[in-house]
Amino acid sequence: MLEIKEMLRLGSQPLDTPAELSPVDTDVAPGRPPTVLVVDDDRAVRDVLSAVLREEGYPVRQASSADAALKMPERDGLWLLEEVLRRHPHAAVVMLTGYGDTESAVDCLRRGAADYLLKPPRVTELVRAIERAWSKSKLTSARARYHQGLARRVRERTAELTAALGGIAQSYSSTLAALVNALDAREHETSDHSQRVVRYTVAIARRMGISGQQLEDIGRGALLHDIGKIGVPDSILLKPGPLTHAEWVEMRRHPEVGSRILEEIDFLRPAAEIVLAHQERWDGGGYPRNLWGETIPLGARIFAIADTLDAMTSDRPYRKAATFAQARLEISRCGGTQFDPRCVEAFRKIPDEELEALRQENAA
Repeated sequence: MLEIKEMLRLGSQPLDTPAELSPVDTDVAPGRPPTVLVVDDDRAVRDVLSAVLREEGYPVRQASSADAALKMPERDGLWLLEEVLRRHPHAAVVMLTGYGDTESAVDCLRRGAADYLLKPPRVTELVRAIERAWSKSKLTSARARYHQGLARRVRERTAELTAALGGIAQSYSSTLAALVNALDAREHETSDHSQRVVRYTVAIARRMGISGQQLEDIGRGALLHDIGKIGVPDSILLKPGPLTHAEWVEMRRHPEVGSRILEEIDFLRPAAEIVLAHQERWDGGGYPRNLWGETIPLGARIFAIADTLDAMTSDRPYRKAATFAQARLEISRCGGTQFDPRCVEAFRKIPDEELEALRQENAA
């Protein structure tokens, strides 16, 4: 094969006619050589390089400058190198230069060039450089496809796992909601007590600016607050008269029992904290741990108001239901002792009409 310097002497007849360039295609079919874009301001150099590369089986395109290559005026080879790699990350660029200083070579390689040759290169050097660049490009593309495929599979598996966990959570929630309804029916005249308390609790929480996952956790805690009463005997839970000391001790175990039931389920652990603390008082006079002030979980502090509201505005065998206005006065009076004053203030902003609508929401 002739060396390039010898081929340049053969004449200036063009070996290729530059065409409008499309982006370099790096997604080449297996075994098929990639298209090589030859960029040089010397037409004779472009033609000879193109001829050599075609003889080696490479499809070739030409451009006389960075302007012609990417339609960007007044740009040099280094800019073109960076711009090609920015637009086509898997392309491989071989730089040819007439300046043989080490600094230029290092600069080109640092900016991402696959190889660096001096003009005029030996044909064997050029061909080997193109082959190395092609190999590097194929390896880079293969790695990119592998990582893209891996990322896609991770996304798919994550979506499947999320759906599966969502199904499990929904199954848990449905089972526990049915159990709560059964417990409500066991203790109360209607099975809507826990649902009403949830609606009141969520309404107060929203007035306090709570939203998202925290609001969901607080709602679950309110729904499941009495789940521990599953372990309380009917003789105590349904006793029409006053409880004995021993019976009170047994009754007061239900927050701990409920918490132990829920804390084994990951997504119900925040709710378990509310269940454990739902009988605590702001002044420390509650149970089972005598927590006080802000050591009581916020959801439990909000729930305490909602539970009292529902208890006061529901009929009991020994009294008629209070009005919302009466309940509001009593709860306000107990702010700072039984209840968190900040939660009381949020509750007081909810009008009676809204509270009545919440109470009747599922009445039909």
